[in-house]
Amino acid sequence: MTARVRLYTRSGCHLCEPAREVVASTCAALGQEWAEFDVDADPATKERFTDQVPVATVDGEVVGFWRIDPDRLRAALV
Repeated sequence: MTARVRLYTRSGCHLCEPAREVVASTCAALGQEWAEFDVDADPATKERFTDQVPVATVDGEVVGFWRIDPDRLRAALV
């Protein structure tokens, strides 16, 4: 199964840990898999998201950045 939720983060990001907690708990509650990606590992991803990290996507669509809203993430998953 491929993860529907992707969380783009970077090392040293002070907003990434809270975003990771929101994504992990929301996905766990809904039985969804998620995956985390280092935005700086891929030049195209870095160019796309560099000013918005952390970024959460569901099925390739951005559902939040900086501070991830669990209600918005949940709504995108149901």
